[in-house]
Amino acid sequence: MNKIRLGVSTCLLGHKVRYDGGHKRDPFIIDVLGKFFDFVPVCPEVEAGFPIPREAFRLVGNVDEPRLITQRTKIDHTDRMITWAHARCDALAAENLSGYIFKSKSPNSGLFRVKVYNDKGMPIQQGVGLFARVFTERFPVIPVEEEGRINDLSIRENFLERVFVYNRWQSFASNPSPGGLVSFHTVHKLLLMSHSIEHYRRCGKLVASIRQQSFTDLVNDYRQIVMDCMKFKATIKKHINVMMHIMGHFKKYLDSDQKAELLELFDRYRNEFVPLIVPITMLNHYVRRFNLSYLNDQLYLNPHPMELKLRNHA
Repeated sequence: MNKIRLGVSTCLLGHKVRYDGGHKRDPFIIDVLGKFFDFVPVCPEVEAGFPIPREAFRLVGNVDEPRLITQRTKIDHTDRMITWAHARCDALAAENLSGYIFKSKSPNSGLFRVKVYNDKGMPIQQGVGLFARVFTERFPVIPVEEEGRINDLSIRENFLERVFVYNRWQSFASNPSPGGLVSFHTVHKLLLMSHSIEHYRRCGKLVASIRQQSFTDLVNDYRQIVMDCMKFKATIKKHINVMMHIMGHFKKYLDSDQKAELLELFDRYRNEFVPLIVPITMLNHYVRRFNLSYLNDQLYLNPHPMELKLRNHA
């Protein structure tokens, strides 16, 4: 497969660009994701012209519109950083990114719970880094996450599933057509169902109305709904629902013992005795054995490279 382009905070790749001259090398990003992704490194501070090492920054003031201030000398660099951020996003628009991993807690790159100091000098952990805010406003559908949060296996799985779905969407969008949209929706049906039944149905209604409205508007609406859908976590209950749906396609082929074995695997997964990959492997076995073309094309059964082991956690 061709490597997918992923934006990453430069320090996470082991480059010594932090305020103290250090780095925050992340082994999972480099050693595991590096096999499947081409990284586009971004360091707001260095690229905006600040030296290494440098005085540390902090966000100060209103949580929604904080100022970027040096901690010791109290110099305001907000306008300089925001001007750079908009220019950098202009350049990133040409990079065809399918996702972005930001550095947590950073006053420029943090996505969640970044400290913003009020007028009494007390930190409120409700902020967003200046560059992260500009990026997410400019590219609202590109999947984003922080390196600290992807240590949580369920968050990691959800983020990377979104990245792969968005990458496939980019392939469709490079040469969009009504037939291409129908094909995209068809192979993603069960995957969408595993995240949100409501959004899955909304996508289906849009595709069904493909000849009744502007195709450009429909494509934009569909993209938004799909990416909103993928933000919902695929829970055990949702997975069981989808796997029961898949099992229904086998009712003419399986004997009573085989059906009982499948249901037992589902039950073990429901009770968290085995990871999702166990029943999924059995379902894939039957799809191949009975050569069910509709299911064979469903990306729910193989949404990302097995080597990432995203479905191996109980």
